[in-house]
Amino acid sequence: MDFREFQFARAMEFSIHEINNRTDLLPGITLGYQIYDSCSAVQMAIKTAFQFANGLGQLLNDTYSCLKSAAATVPAIVGDSASTTSISLARMLGLFGIPQVSHYATCACLSDKSQFPTFFRTVPSDQHQAAALARMVKYFGWTWIGAVRSDTDYGNYGMAAFLKAAQEEGICVEYSEAYYRTQPRSKLERVANVIRRSTARVVVAFVNIGDMRFILEELAQKPSPPLQWIGSETWIIHPEFLRFNICAGALGFGVPRSVMPNLREFLLDISPAHAVKSLLLTEFWESVFSCSLKGRNVVSDSVRECDGSEDIRALQNPYTDTSQLRNTNLVYKATYAIAHAIHGLICNNTECDKNIQFTPWQVKIVLDQLKSVNFTTKNSYQVNFDSNGDPVAVYDLINWQFREDGTLDFVSVGYYDSSKPRGQEFRISSVIIWMEGQTEAPVSVCSESCPPGTRKAVQKGRPVCCYDCVPCAEGEISNKTDSLDCVHCPPEFWPNTKQNSCVPKPVEFLSWDDTLAIILIMFSITGAFVAVCVASIFYIYRASPIIRANNSELSFLLLFSLTLCFLCSLTFIGRPSEWSCMLRHTAFGITFVLCISCVLGKTIVVLIAFRATLPGSNVMKWFGPPQQRLSVLSFTLIQVLICVLWLKISPPFPYKNLKHYKEKIILECGLGSAVGFWAVLGYIGFLAGLCFILAFLARRLPDNFNEAKFITFSMLIFCVVWITFIPAYVSSPGKFTVAVEIFAILASSFGLIICIFAPKCFIIMFRPEQNTKKHLMEWRVL
Repeated sequence: MDFREFQFARAMEFSIHEINNRTDLLPGITLGYQIYDSCSAVQMAIKTAFQFANGLGQLLNDTYSCLKSAAATVPAIVGDSASTTSISLARMLGLFGIPQVSHYATCACLSDKSQFPTFFRTVPSDQHQAAALARMVKYFGWTWIGAVRSDTDYGNYGMAAFLKAAQEEGICVEYSEAYYRTQPRSKLERVANVIRRSTARVVVAFVNIGDMRFILEELAQKPSPPLQWIGSETWIIHPEFLRFNICAGALGFGVPRSVMPNLREFLLDISPAHAVKSLLLTEFWESVFSCSLKGRNVVSDSVRECDGSEDIRALQNPYTDTSQLRNTNLVYKATYAIAHAIHGLICNNTECDKNIQFTPWQVKIVLDQLKSVNFTTKNSYQVNFDSNGDPVAVYDLINWQFREDGTLDFVSVGYYDSSKPRGQEFRISSVIIWMEGQTEAPVSVCSESCPPGTRKAVQKGRPVCCYDCVPCAEGEISNKTDSLDCVHCPPEFWPNTKQNSCVPKPVEFLSWDDTLAIILIMFSITGAFVAVCVASIFYIYRASPIIRANNSELSFLLLFSLTLCFLCSLTFIGRPSEWSCMLRHTAFGITFVLCISCVLGKTIVVLIAFRATLPGSNVMKWFGPPQQRLSVLSFTLIQVLICVLWLKISPPFPYKNLKHYKEKIILECGLGSAVGFWAVLGYIGFLAGLCFILAFLARRLPDNFNEAKFITFSMLIFCVVWITFIPAYVSSPGKFTVAVEIFAILASSFGLIICIFAPKCFIIMFRPEQNTKKHLMEWRVL
């Protein structure tokens, strides 16, 4: 005998006795009842449904022969407990419009009013439970689970709803096994072995009581690795399963615990005299005390006769246990719902029709009344149904915890209320004790979480929960755990070393405190200082023959321009700005043209001076000092004009180069107009080439101090420097581009000052005997 089901039946009796003693509900009307046992079999349920529709007074007599109809059609039915049998009942009863209110049939399929128009229930639909279980699994971070179900409507529909909700939550199922207790033992063993061998540490079981008993007994024979059981409300609150310690820490949703005053006294109010009057009570009494009541035929000599010493209050079984009244209260609510529906049909204020005989037409009116009932029971529970005949889904979160005496017990650790807003339905209110007494939730994942800085890459042929953690590609980050994709950093940002956040790229330019910049600054200042020193020497010895013979005016102008060339290199150092970008290129272009113009003037003077020594030549009057100054000014003004046009049309500008390096920003000066830049360089190159050709032609002119050969060598250095500058400038990265440009300026400037002025200064300072007019004119005397 299933003592829990027997408690449900007695709870209906208790509810009807309570209703019959009330004066505000069905006053003057006495409700009767009949109790049938479907034996959890579809055939018996269908047979019972026909008997309800035919109005039989009782199911069977002592000879198991059907009796003639003794009453009209029953107005309503409480039950059945199982979903499969409830479906069979509902299909038949729906044809006759007989309302059915179940306290335990949870299959979501029964909410379909097109198939089951007369079905109601006080237990929530599995649709809500499946969603709640999926959210709970997701809440604890379990993405790799096993699934077991009863191979019945209850298990198949419930698991289907759960798997759909789990998929939406990103949960993967390693296996999904079905079992029904009448299947061969080999099937049970196979299911148990699948559970044992699985890598999932969490098992969700949508299994009814009978099937779950077989599964747990099989697993207990050969214990599997510790498992975290997640149970449906059918078995998670069944006290019989508390004997299976392998389920310690189990978690699941159950109908809220309730209080039913006076129920325990009613359940225990059974005596042998009382029991012998009812076949159901007789079976119960003889089953729990293993004896035979007086007047009964003893089946076996081993069965003793009850002697009156049996004490029902000393029993400890699910029938007498009223500490966890959950579904029992749903029987109470179902019975009261039917009573309120009947009250609404036959009663008017305080008067009721005591001669009512329920015809099929009136039964359908009871159905309509049942749809609109809305009341509160004596133990303060609200009862109403939605359009699907379902109540509001409210569950306790049940955790199996060990008591001090070492036995398992049900502990409510939270709740689920479907009437709450989305995201607020599920709450945990106390500590959960997990499998093996752990206080932290177990881990059940196919692959460990991917840390920030990586992304998930699904393993081929496996569920999406099984993946590899792949580092983000260069320039990409992921800033959360289990990222599906990495994202690119903004253009001016770059991933940190862990690739979990974007940080600003370092800005690179040739700053004043850079070691390379300091070296170049020292050379620049040194060069300018040397130029000033040479100018000072030339000024002090300006009356000496060697200075007068080499065009002192152009020499001083050349030294001035070289000083500017050395100093203009400083404009290339520091953070580029709008003004510094325009200044550095134009200053460089103009000062170098001024410098080359002076050298070119000196070269022309050498050539013309030689021509002037020929008899009858007066060419010097055409290239005297005024013409020399005008030529230098003209050549320089052309460069100034080029620079003005460049600045006017498209001037250089500071910009952030994000392409050369991926991980840093190069702050440099854009050319603006490339044509302008290369025009400036090209003009300098043209003058330098012209100067080199003229100096080369004059290199063998007879003179003790022919300046042309030094100009030739200086121009050779100048051209070589700037020819090699072009590929070095184009290929140099970052700040080295600026450094190459400065080096070219300094190298060509040092080449000019050393080649042109060093020999003169050497003679002035260390060979004064050669600094005479006689020495300079000696070749002419010869």
